[in-house]
Amino acid sequence: MIPVTQQHTIISPGPIRNWEVTPYGITGHTEDAIFAIQVYADHTIRVQVSRHEAFSPNPYAVIAKPVSGLFEFRSSPDILWLSTKKMTVTISRECFSLSFATPQGKVLCEDDPAIGINWLGTEVSCYKKLQPWEKFIGLGEKTGGLNRWGKAYTNWNTDSFGYGIDADPLYLSVPFYIGLNGGKAYGIFFDNPHKSVFNFGASNNRFSYFSAEDGDLDYYFFHEDSVASIIQAYTQLTGRMEMPPLWSLGYQQCRYSYYPDREVLRLAETFREKEIPADVIYLDIHHMEKYKVFTFDGKTFPDPAAMIKSLKERGFKVVVILDPGIKNDPNYAPYLEGIEQGLFIRYPDQVPYEGHVWPGWCAFPDFTNPAARAWWANKLSFYSSLGVDGFWTDMNEPATWGQHMPNIIEFHFEGEQCSHRKARNIYGMQMARSTREGSLQHADNKRPFVLSRSGYAGIQRDAAVWTGDNVASDEHMLAGIRLVNSLGLSGVSFSGFDVGGFAGNTNPKLFARWISLGAFSPLFRAHSMINSNDSEPWSFGEEVEEIAKNYIRLRYKLLPTIYAAFYKSCSSGLPVAKSLAIDYAFDDRVFQGPFDNQYLFCDKFLVVPVESFRPVTKVFLPEGKWYYLFNSQPVDGNQVCYWECPLSYLPVFVKAGSIVALQEPVNHTGEAHDGILHLHVYHGSGTSNHLHYEDDGSTLDYRNNAYFKRNLLFDHSHKVLIFEESRGNYKSKFHTVKIYFHGFGENQASVGEVMKKLEKEDVSFLDRISDFDPFPDNRHPYHQCEDTRTLTIPHPPAKLTITLH
Repeated sequence: MIPVTQQHTIISPGPIRNWEVTPYGITGHTEDAIFAIQVYADHTIRVQVSRHEAFSPNPYAVIAKPVSGLFEFRSSPDILWLSTKKMTVTISRECFSLSFATPQGKVLCEDDPAIGINWLGTEVSCYKKLQPWEKFIGLGEKTGGLNRWGKAYTNWNTDSFGYGIDADPLYLSVPFYIGLNGGKAYGIFFDNPHKSVFNFGASNNRFSYFSAEDGDLDYYFFHEDSVASIIQAYTQLTGRMEMPPLWSLGYQQCRYSYYPDREVLRLAETFREKEIPADVIYLDIHHMEKYKVFTFDGKTFPDPAAMIKSLKERGFKVVVILDPGIKNDPNYAPYLEGIEQGLFIRYPDQVPYEGHVWPGWCAFPDFTNPAARAWWANKLSFYSSLGVDGFWTDMNEPATWGQHMPNIIEFHFEGEQCSHRKARNIYGMQMARSTREGSLQHADNKRPFVLSRSGYAGIQRDAAVWTGDNVASDEHMLAGIRLVNSLGLSGVSFSGFDVGGFAGNTNPKLFARWISLGAFSPLFRAHSMINSNDSEPWSFGEEVEEIAKNYIRLRYKLLPTIYAAFYKSCSSGLPVAKSLAIDYAFDDRVFQGPFDNQYLFCDKFLVVPVESFRPVTKVFLPEGKWYYLFNSQPVDGNQVCYWECPLSYLPVFVKAGSIVALQEPVNHTGEAHDGILHLHVYHGSGTSNHLHYEDDGSTLDYRNNAYFKRNLLFDHSHKVLIFEESRGNYKSKFHTVKIYFHGFGENQASVGEVMKKLEKEDVSFLDRISDFDPFPDNRHPYHQCEDTRTLTIPHPPAKLTITLH
């Protein structure tokens, strides 16, 4: 207990009194605290400091363990040193002040020696000296610009309907950021789930700091050679997503709400009649009986199994919403079970807490209790038995009317027992975890799909994320791009926004622009709220319908590239939609207001978000060469230029040297394509590498080698295209490869020579391409680049080398 005299006094750890070297690092005591510094990898060091007799770590975010034998230790009368191959930590014995530096002695980040670590009452803080020209990026779902310098942010998961474009906090907390200074990068993950504040030099020019209202100082420090490597280190610590089902990468349609059942079926029929590809229809809260989870309304959905079967016959998957509130109803089995088994969060006197939400007064499962998670997972059999494919966990901050859950409510917290202050930020994450586990339990080897509004660091292991109840405006459209980019910087790769805006009425131009951006987003979902105008692709007139249809079709053509990008993201932890700060961290133009919305999609496409009312926009092209997607026009990089952007053409550029894989569009991912893989090779320099990846798209068999994986290399200096030997036991669905060469100029004549050499393999040469344009000629003008040629070969079963002379 903190003495009353110390509740308003700043307390520091004080001098180090003793220490002990362990296999993982060092532990010891200061005058007023205990501490531990442990090595998790050469690039990751954990710092724990507490004023209690033992540490109280968060059991939910980190899945890695410390590793022995990775450090060297030295000491002097004044200093302790702990060094790995990637960094050195210097600890002052007099004031327990820490400094992190490269092996060459370049300071990356250091405590302010006068006030570095301290407590004010129960609040614990760590103050870091601001380095010259330091920038800060990441921190998950945070509004504002890419560079967080000069701003402060709060982590406290909040139901924020129709939030402003600078609102804070929002629905999800990821207390991880990356600092950039002096050409070096580092990362800090503060793993304390209490309400926390990150101040990056707001209202002062001396320090940045992070603090929590209670709990331990418990953070991980990362250093690697690049921003990408730091994100990889962070996701090595907190986990990475597993391969999502292929259908979840298609177009998804949602509304609050589609009902009754005939309205849902009409929606599905319209997509198929208009030949607009789509894979998913969501059922929002009006599918339930009086908003009670684990029910269907018997009047509006009298036979949900038959409706879902009909949707599946049309190629649609069904995702249902799940809210955590369990209605207080003596005739409602889930409520009675929760009361009887003690599964709800409760007051200190053991009375279950009730809050008012959609069904009325509700109790809330305690997802920090393993028994409650298991119960919830088992209840999902209700939906799985009807054929439901995925789950959408909403209102899981948790949200209640009044938006002020009492802090005295108690949570199980894996047996530790804590208050709402410690449990809130991880509640949604644990609901998503339980939902994923339930989906796996009942899905018969099928991959789960969970979409969550709330979460904490590590949410990427269990769910995709969307950015909540946005607003139908150009400002919100661009804000959503920045939120997704920031989530990607923070380990959450599978994320998206409500295309068209949830709240308010979208105008035709805005919807057209927004859906073009959605086609280049990891999660591609349109969603709108009750009492707003319809927001389906055909709701805004013929012109917008054609634009929407074209971009949705383009999304489906790009699926081979997108699916491979998701596989790489699952392996590396790097995002599918990458902020330019990942690959171009030390180019200051990346952080300028007009350009910090830009991002790389699948590592190949430079996407330039632009408002719906702008016919021309300013574009920053990073170093290298780029090709305009729609006509292969080459453009030099390392420049800022103006670019025309009518509604039909979102500014998208292909990075020189890229190999882009396409297929013919299909109406849904369950429909067979024509078996032709279209490979587009863009002239560049050095050696290009493209990973082609396939599996069945639906089961977990890929974990057991049931995949088809092959590297494709193009040596631009020697003009050699190499198909490496494939790996895995899955048979590719492509039987033919059609290769398109962009930007090769006169050298393209050599394709004819290649054709002669490969006649025995039934190779045909096509003089020009006409199908790369995502917009057919009869819809939009298109001018094919003159030097583009094609080569067609059977899908090679083994290694094949093609040389262009």
